[in-house]
Amino acid sequence: MTTLLCLGFGYCARHFAARRAGAFARITGTGRNDAQQDGVEMIRFDGAASPALLEAARAADIVLASAAPLEAGDPFLPSLGAALAAGAGKGPLIYLSTIGVYGDTGGGWIDESAPTDAAAPRARRRIEAEAAWRALGQAAGRPVAVLRLGGIYGPGRNALADLAAGTARCIEREGQVFNRIHVDDIAGAIGAVIDAGFDGILNVVDGEPSPSCAPVAFAARLMGLPEPQPMPFEQAAASLSPMALSFWADNRRVRNDRLIALTGPLAHPSYREGLAALFAAGEGGGQGSRPSGGRAP
Repeated sequence: MTTLLCLGFGYCARHFAARRAGAFARITGTGRNDAQQDGVEMIRFDGAASPALLEAARAADIVLASAAPLEAGDPFLPSLGAALAAGAGKGPLIYLSTIGVYGDTGGGWIDESAPTDAAAPRARRRIEAEAAWRALGQAAGRPVAVLRLGGIYGPGRNALADLAAGTARCIEREGQVFNRIHVDDIAGAIGAVIDAGFDGILNVVDGEPSPSCAPVAFAARLMGLPEPQPMPFEQAAASLSPMALSFWADNRRVRNDRLIALTGPLAHPSYREGLAALFAAGEGGGQGSRPSGGRAP
């Protein structure tokens, strides 16, 4: 059986590890501390690789990197790149990126062949990190799968939970749409990449780019609540963070044909199927809701 190293054991990595735990002899993850997770050996990473992490990097058959780059670049490659390149593992290096690298296309449709000419500093750092991981793979003789993700949602992280918590926002900008992706389908894409030994770029998005308010309105209908009144972007802009403003600066429609060819039909082809499944599982007070009403872990 193979070993998996998760560089940044966040939302997507946790979900994938739980879904495919039985497929790996050993799963190692990194975090800000070494608090252990069920079935996962956690190693603290604070910018410098410990001997334990270097050993895990040299031994890993498959590497899943999901940490965002810092101003200085990818947080892991400076201390782990040599170990990953020289290690015995030759399985794929999987880098979770973002469709933000494409920048603004004025709402036009694009696929993986589109140029990555985003101007925002955060997106530029992502582009540079993608290139660094691909260069490492070439040097190590390992396939590199760059998964460009849409807006992530799933258990505990969705419009239903936001409405229940009173934190949902409905901001509209005329003509602007966004692709999303359920974490179940992200996990499915990671598994398919591993199984196929995929090497290249993959847009991991749903097939229905839609306005920002659409999932919030649909979630409200599921919960039997009034649909929130949209707030014009021009009115909301003054209260948005620089990160949020950079998100709203881009308008694009991203195709997922390559993803579907690799994985088959998505479990949640749009936000409607995804939110309906989450509601049925108890999110937002749905049929499976726990009496405590708490967020999913």
